[in-house]
Parts: sequence; structure tokens; C-alpha cells
Amino acid sequence: MRKLEIADAEVMQLAIRQEIDRSEEARYDHRLHGLLLVTSGRSCTEVGALFGEDATTVQRWVRRFEQNGFSGLREGERSGRPRVLDNTQWRRIEADLRKTPRDFGFEAGLWDGPLLSEHLRRKYRIRLGVRQCQRVFRQMDFRLRKPRPQVAQADPVRVAAVKKTATTGKARRH
Repeated sequence: MRKLEIADAEVMQLAIRQEIDRSEEARYDHRLHGLLLVTSGRSCTEVGALFGEDATTVQRWVRRFEQNGFSGLREGERSGRPRVLDNTQWRRIEADLRKTPRDFGFEAGLWDGPLLSEHLRRKYRIRLGVRQCQRVFRQMDFRLRKPRPQVAQADPVRVAAVKKTATTGKARRH
């Protein structure tokens, strides 16, 4: 039988690993397959090399399986990094975001990541990066609103003439 080859194997390997990482069930199956190879006589180093994992990771799978059986291969709660903001601060910041940045002495009219980061630093003495502040908006179910640029010296009558109407969705013509 002729050896089959997958075109662009390195890229496909990466894509397959990403697919495994996407699902908890796929990660469980991945661990099962690794253990199957270990029970067939392969070393943890060999299995790790085949699976793109470190040998110590495969050893951890074996230990967890020996201690807890199949349930040891399932993912448990991941505690993750503890939150910087406690519940009281979280509620206060949520209330702050319902106000305008001008209420806190900023020039901007709308909240964004850099502005929230600066607000937290000034008012709460908490340093959060811009990206983390953007996550805070999402976790609080706030959506980012972008200011609409105003055309300099625009004639309000002409602007109204080309705006879409609510009923037709088409521009009005006079």
C-alpha cells in the first residue's frame, strides 16, 4: 500500500492541535489516545513527541489515570488567576461606567480601554492594562461605542436630507 501524505503537513498539524484544544471532549480523547500508546509499550517521551506534548504532561496523564481512572483524565475546575477587583469594587466600577468620563474630570465623552485603565489607576489605585479593561467592559455587558465624527460646519438641513428615514431605510429627497 502506498504511503499517504497530507499536503502542507506542518500547517495541518497546527490546525489539528488547535481543533483538539477547542473542545474539552477532544482534549479528553487526546489523553485517552496517549494512554493507549503508553499501555502498548511506548514511553511517555515517545508519546509526547508524537502528540506534540511534553513528556511530563504525558506522565501526569498516566498518574491521574492510575489514581482516579477515566475521570482523572477529564478536566476539572480551573481556578485561573484571581480577580484583581473584589465584588464591591466591581459594583462601583460598573456604576462609574454608567456615568460619563466627564463626571470624573476626563475630557472624553465615551469610555474606552485606555480611559478605563487611567480611571482605575486614579480612583482605585489599581493598574489594569488596556486589553484587560476591554475584557471588563465585555464582562459587564457594556458595548464599546465609538464617537461619530462631525463634519466641520455641516449644514444641519442638508445633513437631515440625506439621512435614512426610520420607515423606509432610504434617504429622503427634497
